[in-house]
Amino acid sequence: MLWYGHDLGGWGWFAMSAGMILFWAVLIALGVLLFRFLSGPSGAHREPGASTGGPRPGLSPEQLLAERFARGDIDEDEYRRRLTVLRSGTTAPSGRP
Repeated sequence: MLWYGHDLGGWGWFAMSAGMILFWAVLIALGVLLFRFLSGPSGAHREPGASTGGPRPGLSPEQLLAERFARGDIDEDEYRRRLTVLRSGTTAPSGRP
Protein backbone atom coordinates (compact mmCIF):
# COMPACT_ATOMS: atom_id res chain seq x y z
CA MET A 1 0.00 0.00 0.00
CA LEU A 2 2.49 2.60 1.08
CA TRP A 3 5.63 2.21 -0.98
CA TYR A 4 7.83 4.18 1.39
CA GLY A 5 6.29 3.23 4.69
CA HIS A 6 5.57 6.38 6.65
CA ASP A 7 8.09 8.57 4.82
CA LEU A 8 7.17 10.97 2.02
CA GLY A 9 9.94 9.94 -0.33
CA GLY A 10 11.85 12.17 -2.75
CA TRP A 11 8.91 13.74 -4.63
CA GLY A 12 6.94 14.27 -1.44
CA TRP A 13 9.71 16.36 0.07
CA PHE A 14 10.04 18.32 -3.16
CA ALA A 15 6.28 19.02 -3.32
CA MET A 16 6.19 20.02 0.34
CA SER A 17 9.19 22.37 -0.07
CA ALA A 18 7.79 23.95 -3.23
CA GLY A 19 4.40 24.37 -1.56
CA MET A 20 5.96 26.07 1.46
CA ILE A 21 7.96 28.45 -0.76
CA LEU A 22 4.83 29.25 -2.77
CA PHE A 23 2.83 29.80 0.42
CA TRP A 24 5.33 32.31 1.82
CA ALA A 25 5.71 34.07 -1.56
CA VAL A 26 1.94 34.58 -1.80
CA LEU A 27 1.74 35.71 1.83
CA ILE A 28 4.55 38.26 1.35
CA ALA A 29 3.07 39.50 -1.95
CA LEU A 30 -0.31 40.04 -0.30
CA GLY A 31 1.37 41.94 2.54
CA VAL A 32 3.20 44.21 0.10
CA LEU A 33 0.05 44.84 -1.95
CA LEU A 34 -1.95 45.62 1.18
CA PHE A 35 0.74 48.03 2.39
CA ARG A 36 0.86 49.79 -1.00
CA PHE A 37 -2.93 50.03 -1.11
CA LEU A 38 -3.19 51.51 2.38
CA SER A 39 -0.27 53.93 1.95
CA GLY A 40 -1.85 55.70 -1.04
CA PRO A 41 -0.60 56.41 -4.53
CA SER A 42 3.09 56.12 -5.22
CA GLY A 43 5.25 58.55 -7.19
CA ALA A 44 4.62 56.62 -10.41
CA HIS A 45 0.93 57.50 -10.30
CA ARG A 46 1.41 61.26 -9.88
CA GLU A 47 2.10 63.73 -12.61
CA PRO A 48 5.78 64.58 -13.11
CA GLY A 49 6.76 67.59 -11.03
CA ALA A 50 3.70 67.38 -8.79
CA SER A 51 4.42 67.81 -5.12
CA THR A 52 3.02 65.50 -2.48
CA GLY A 53 0.68 68.12 -1.06
CA GLY A 54 -0.31 69.56 -4.41
CA PRO A 55 -3.71 70.85 -5.36
CA ARG A 56 -6.47 68.46 -6.22
CA PRO A 57 -8.10 68.76 -9.63
CA GLY A 58 -11.60 70.17 -9.81
CA LEU A 59 -11.24 72.77 -7.06
CA SER A 60 -11.95 76.44 -7.61
CA PRO A 61 -9.08 78.95 -7.37
CA GLU A 62 -10.45 80.23 -4.06
CA GLN A 63 -10.55 76.70 -2.64
CA LEU A 64 -6.97 76.10 -3.78
CA LEU A 65 -5.89 79.34 -2.16
CA ALA A 66 -7.69 78.37 1.07
CA GLU A 67 -5.88 74.99 1.02
CA ARG A 68 -2.49 76.69 0.64
CA PHE A 69 -3.33 79.00 3.54
CA ALA A 70 -4.48 76.05 5.69
CA ARG A 71 -1.26 74.13 4.94
CA GLY A 72 0.83 77.17 5.89
CA ASP A 73 2.29 77.73 2.43
CA ILE A 74 1.22 81.40 2.53
CA ASP A 75 0.60 83.80 5.40
CA GLU A 76 -2.63 85.66 6.18
CA ASP A 77 -1.60 88.90 4.44
CA GLU A 78 -0.72 87.10 1.22
CA TYR A 79 -3.92 85.04 1.44
CA ARG A 80 -6.10 88.16 1.77
CA ARG A 81 -4.21 89.98 -1.00
CA ARG A 82 -4.53 87.06 -3.41
CA LEU A 83 -8.17 86.49 -2.48
CA THR A 84 -8.91 90.15 -3.27
CA VAL A 85 -7.17 89.79 -6.63
CA LEU A 86 -9.11 86.62 -7.42
CA ARG A 87 -12.44 88.21 -6.57
CA SER A 88 -11.69 91.40 -8.50
CA GLY A 89 -10.55 89.56 -11.61
CA THR A 90 -7.45 91.69 -12.14
CA THR A 91 -3.82 91.05 -11.50
CA ALA A 92 -2.14 93.18 -8.88
CA PRO A 93 1.49 94.17 -9.33
CA SER A 94 3.74 92.42 -6.91
CA GLY A 95 6.66 94.17 -5.28
CA ARG A 96 8.89 91.14 -5.80
CA PRO A 97 11.21 90.55 -8.77
